[in-house]
Amino acid sequence: MNDNLHAIEAQAEIHHQYLLGLQLMVAVREGPGVIGEWMFRLFRRQHEEKFLSSFQKLGLEGLPDAVACARYHVLANSMGGVPVEYMEETDKKAWVRFRYPRWMYDGPTLCGIPVEASRGFLKGWYAQNGVSLKNPRLGFVCVSEDMTGQFGLCGYFKEYEHDLSEDERLQFAPDERPPPFDRDAQPAPPAEHWNDIRLAKANRNYAVEYIRNGVRELVGVIGRERALELGTSAARLTGLQNWRRISAAIGTEDDGPDEAARLLAEMFRGMGDDVVITDQDETAGVILRQGGLRIVRGLSADEREDLLACWIEIWRGVVHTHRTFMDVTVVPTADSLTWTIAESNRVPHTR
Repeated sequence: MNDNLHAIEAQAEIHHQYLLGLQLMVAVREGPGVIGEWMFRLFRRQHEEKFLSSFQKLGLEGLPDAVACARYHVLANSMGGVPVEYMEETDKKAWVRFRYPRWMYDGPTLCGIPVEASRGFLKGWYAQNGVSLKNPRLGFVCVSEDMTGQFGLCGYFKEYEHDLSEDERLQFAPDERPPPFDRDAQPAPPAEHWNDIRLAKANRNYAVEYIRNGVRELVGVIGRERALELGTSAARLTGLQNWRRISAAIGTEDDGPDEAARLLAEMFRGMGDDVVITDQDETAGVILRQGGLRIVRGLSADEREDLLACWIEIWRGVVHTHRTFMDVTVVPTADSLTWTIAESNRVPHTR
């Protein structure tokens, strides 16, 4: 397995950028209601896949539920590169405060995402914590939201003295403020288990999971045809827009098929995939075989096909933004992709 730190970090960044771009595209073209429902489904899936399974790994078993939930969100997000602060008020009331800049809506993305997106993910994940822990008295109270110009997403998990109805699991109290921040009270993963490479991989996987689950859930909200239309368009634009920064991180040149293939090879190794490059003549181009395909591991055949249709367009964009015009063809098999990159006299077109 390749442990090139720069490639791992670049994969985290480009998947993050794709998530931002796809959110904006859905918000602008489909509207607040659709992105709210999409975020609800995405975060509910993330919750069901990750929440309970991570408790032991993060050392949270045996803690009071409100405390464990708050610490979970601090630890899980921090390992994904998201700054979150923790304030424990009592055993039954513990706060989290996400600090700007917000990873989920990085840069000016924040100005284009409606508050319905935030409400969707709070309902999809935070309001579900008590249900998953089989504690009907546990809920989340949101006191500040990212898009409302207050002080960033902030709120507390609270165990009440009575069982909560479904509508009570997520509440809003915009006049409340968190207790003072205590730097010494912040939870952190054991340093001996989390070196730079492992943290970089956790950051990459954090971003990648949003894309794996995001495309699947978008299909469920707006249908396959429309989801792939938006998903492939946002992916291609992400590749075009981000080529220069990932090329600088990897150390490749703005040149022809050889350099483009080298860039893709290093990036795919940054996913943990196996890559072999075969040099051909100038007409046939360069052939790159990619095996392992972390991006689609564990997915059904239909989910795999949909995700690859989008994901491949990221890398078409990366290649097509080079100064040299090139064609990119991709042939999938059960467990690999074969890429052919060749010079072209044609101007690239969207697919």
